[in-house]
Amino acid sequence: MADVARRAGVSSQTVSRVSNGHPGVVESTRSQVLAAMQELGYRPNSAARALKSGQFRTLGIILFTLSTTGNVRTLEAIATSAAAEGYATTLLPVAVPTEGEVRGAFTRLGELAVDAIIVIMEVHLLDAAAVSLPPGVGVVVADSDAGDRYSVVDTDQKGGASDAVRHLLGLGHGTVWHVAGPEESYAAQRRADAWRSELQRAGRDVPPMLRGDWSAESGYRAGLRLAQEPGCTAVFVANDQMALGVLRALHDHGRAVPDEVSVVGFDDIPDAGSFIPPLTTVHQDFAEVGRRCVESALRQIGDAQGERGTTLVPTRIVVRESTAPPPTD
Repeated sequence: MADVARRAGVSSQTVSRVSNGHPGVVESTRSQVLAAMQELGYRPNSAARALKSGQFRTLGIILFTLSTTGNVRTLEAIATSAAAEGYATTLLPVAVPTEGEVRGAFTRLGELAVDAIIVIMEVHLLDAAAVSLPPGVGVVVADSDAGDRYSVVDTDQKGGASDAVRHLLGLGHGTVWHVAGPEESYAAQRRADAWRSELQRAGRDVPPMLRGDWSAESGYRAGLRLAQEPGCTAVFVANDQMALGVLRALHDHGRAVPDEVSVVGFDDIPDAGSFIPPLTTVHQDFAEVGRRCVESALRQIGDAQGERGTTLVPTRIVVRESTAPPPTD
């Protein structure tokens, strides 16, 4: 810093103010200092900054899998939002969702010095792992049920699933079948509960629920069973990847979509409009979920006990060509 100050003809304090983005520096002086930094290859020492300010300007992210579209898009949104706020992100994937793995991930993030942690996994794993954090390190949980123990940012799972069922019933279908996500998934459970409640509220029969694992392959297996149900004219699938498998299975068995069977997904992945037929689905605003997660994490820095409760990000149904009224014959 002293070398930069000499090269720019300013004080070390001015160099410090420029490197920290302080607004109270004349623009011509700022340009001189930045030019001197570039000439000398100067980079501010983040460790020294952290010692002085007590903040590392880094958010830790723990998540179970990168194989699902929802997790990847949420992670991308968090990283983008954090960067816009001047924060770096440190990612620790948990290969196997066990108590020891989750506890180890929190320990490693504590050692790597982060200001707050965003968790993208089922909250029961946090409870089971009995995690301990350094004082002042807050936790935000994305798409899970943490009650008032942590700050939560979640998509409106119930509202989205209810909209999907109401859309199909509104087209005239007598009932709606459901392909749910894995049993241990909070999001899958919320969507399944809403599907069942909406049918019961409408006084309709509730068909047996089929279950997949979020993959197109599991959707295909469920679709093979649905194709053999002559009374099945409408299906709500808990995510778009499984819906893709359902569409293929129905096609393979000669069940036309939407002329014979209507299909609705959940997520609105970028390729949903390119399915055959283009998929009606529930849109999740992953960018907004990521932004809200970062906002909550930043509010907790220095006051980890001050942020609790759940923030719900609204969904909306996107109607495409995979849904239509039921066959009349």
